[in-house]
Amino acid sequence: MRHVDAHYGRVQALRDVTVDLGAGEVVALIGANGAGKTTTLRTISGLMHPSKGTIAFGGQDITRMQAAKIVTLGLCQSPEGRRLFPRLTVRDNLFMGAYTRRDRTGIATDLERVYTLFPRVKERQRQIAGTLSGGEQQMLAMGRALMARPKALMLDEPSLGLSPLLVETIFSIIREINSQGTPVLLVEQNANKALEVAHRGYVLETGVIVQTGTGKELLASEEVQKAYLGM
Repeated sequence: MRHVDAHYGRVQALRDVTVDLGAGEVVALIGANGAGKTTTLRTISGLMHPSKGTIAFGGQDITRMQAAKIVTLGLCQSPEGRRLFPRLTVRDNLFMGAYTRRDRTGIATDLERVYTLFPRVKERQRQIAGTLSGGEQQMLAMGRALMARPKALMLDEPSLGLSPLLVETIFSIIREINSQGTPVLLVEQNANKALEVAHRGYVLETGVIVQTGTGKELLASEEVQKAYLGM
């Protein structure tokens, strides 16, 4: 993203936002509720378009591209609130993640990868998605995004509402996904956990990037500690 502004009607949600996600990176975007974190992801995904600035992915301009086309380029998102198909089975939800693909062998391979990353999802594969626990639904949402075989993965609040044990599990899986070669742009209110796994991070306040640095630098920042880490 380069110098992006975004609006909801007359309300400006992002102001001059510049964000980079490089190959092999986990990049965290932290900030309070209403800071513009989800809006940033929605703008990248093509669910809304910026009023100013540019967005590029893999060398291609996607600033005005439709969301469905962006997914086919390999830029995929696991949204806040999971947004599953609650009346479909777990397995069918996963196949919906591969909706744009036609390579049956590759889809089967990725399904096994998801089942390896999320054994609980495999155990529940024939269960109706709406009957899963919160943690299981989050695993399914992430697995569904992986079924698109993303070149980059955006995660919006993956630990929201989960128990401390499940939070540890989710962040362990984020590390594993990244170690397998997928860059991750991570929006997360649990700033401590996000910065622990992130190579770099951005702090967003009322739609403006106010601080950047490595994960370690931001964890050590007195301003970040006071505002987001409860210190």
